[in-house]
Amino acid sequence: MTKVIGLTGGIGSGKTLVAKYIQSKGIPVYIADEEAKKLMDTPEIVETIANTFGNEIVDGDRVNRQQLAQLVFESPEKLQKLNAIIHPKVKQHFKNWLKSQHNHPFIVKEAAILFESGSYRFCDKIITVTAPLSVRLQRVMQRDRVTEEQVLARMNNQWSDEDKAALSDFVVQNISIEDTKSQVDNILKTLKNNQY
Repeated sequence: MTKVIGLTGGIGSGKTLVAKYIQSKGIPVYIADEEAKKLMDTPEIVETIANTFGNEIVDGDRVNRQQLAQLVFESPEKLQKLNAIIHPKVKQHFKNWLKSQHNHPFIVKEAAILFESGSYRFCDKIITVTAPLSVRLQRVMQRDRVTEEQVLARMNNQWSDEDKAALSDFVVQNISIEDTKSQVDNILKTLKNNQY
């Protein structure tokens, strides 16, 4: 049976970089955030989000993601409501995708909130990507053109690196790209050799 390797990390940790690197090695990677964004554009979910958060959150037939993000990251209660709409759909989509990967010994499921959503329980092994707080702040501020306060507000909705690392089988310190790739290569070797 195909094993599920969870891949996670806090905002700005570089988990997407690690996911893309793993993908480049020919290993199937399911990127939950990307799939959630695609699913968020389906008429059924657009309608549910409009009904839950108000029509002003929708531009035509699409959700205004920036407006929605601002709304939910300021309120844990609203974030929970959004997750209740999206997570069941992503979970079902992942199950269907996984069935199509049966000829691979393992796949990687990348999810920012692997622990927060509880889906880590369905993973055979977990890789957490970490980076110093100052590095993470800089990355997100540059990438999303947001303030430090906005980044910290998002971080407050996620588990700490320490909590994630404590429940992980592998931890990647992502500071320099070459060193990160080398750490990932060692993890993949271990997984391929079933040495876990």
